[in-house]
Amino acid sequence: MQSAENQERKSLWGSWKNFKIRTRLFIVAMMLFAIAGAAILGAWGVYKLGLTNDRGAVDDNNRYLANYKQHSMGDSLDVKQNDLKNYLQIAALSKFYPSNAEKILMAKNSSERADAADRMLYAAKMYLSETDKGAQYDKMCQELMQVYDRYAVTQDRENLIPWMNDSAWPVLKQAILKDKDAILDAARITGVEPRLIVGCLVGEQIRLFNSKREMYKRYLGPVKVLSVQSQFSFGVTGVKDYTAMLVEKHLTDTASPYYMGKAYEHILDFETADHATERYNRLVNYRNHLFSYIYTGCILHQTMLQWKRAGYDISDRPDILFTLFNLGFEVSKPKENPQCGGSRIRVGDREYTFGVIGSDFYFSGELTDEFPIQQKSFADV
Repeated sequence: MQSAENQERKSLWGSWKNFKIRTRLFIVAMMLFAIAGAAILGAWGVYKLGLTNDRGAVDDNNRYLANYKQHSMGDSLDVKQNDLKNYLQIAALSKFYPSNAEKILMAKNSSERADAADRMLYAAKMYLSETDKGAQYDKMCQELMQVYDRYAVTQDRENLIPWMNDSAWPVLKQAILKDKDAILDAARITGVEPRLIVGCLVGEQIRLFNSKREMYKRYLGPVKVLSVQSQFSFGVTGVKDYTAMLVEKHLTDTASPYYMGKAYEHILDFETADHATERYNRLVNYRNHLFSYIYTGCILHQTMLQWKRAGYDISDRPDILFTLFNLGFEVSKPKENPQCGGSRIRVGDREYTFGVIGSDFYFSGELTDEFPIQQKSFADV
């Protein structure tokens, strides 16, 4: 029997050897295809039977996470007050997990959802409850909330900054927003933070409104437009003629401490030979205030550079920049410990200075959606 099997193997081997190489390759290929097909069919069968499915599991924290909606809906606090309390909880979290607190704060400030911080803090507490720090965090939050709740929330809508309670301010804000595009364009052209230009505008317009209060209330208030000066000082920011001439000169004088750089040399080039008339028409334009803002941006930028080149950096001192804008180049003398001041402006029964009015606006939080406080106030020269 064994001999018969051996003979059969020899017969098969002999037959295989008799095949042409092309035939052998074809047979091998067909066998491989058959094996591959069987494997695919097998895998498909396993998949259809669901043998590869990961059935998953219900997380131990499912009930905690599911309860968030009930937790938040049961909170009767005013949305804004609850938002302020979230800051206290983030501050407490920073004592134990500063990295997480920082990320939650950044996410909160960039999110459009009112409940973003609430949900993130709620999720964080899920893991806090597993640690010893969790109990300390809860204790600190309770202490902070007790102090916070000790004082009643006032319903008074009065602004902390007294002059912003004046009737001129809401009217002026609306007028400023009408000029948003022109202000942003001028800021880009001059390399200056838009909010600095607006600070100069606010100081000058508040000064004008309160110097001729009844006239402005009667004529400009109802239509919510900016006052344009046409005598002594020009435009909506009160740029004097000789100051404008100095700005133009500084742009091209490479030896001047006010020189802004080659990129800015031609931003105020004239189109006619009559520079005086063209300058006046630029500034005293009742429909388009772009040039008023360009000259304002140049004054701010040139003054900052003058001080910086003298060894004093006032780029982060809006109060000083507003003061020097108001007083003019002739008063700008770089020195240590510059002082905020400028023209005196009476609003109601209180007296302010131009520099303080501008600084009040800059740090007030007003109009920050349109004119945010930027990381850098000036473009690099």
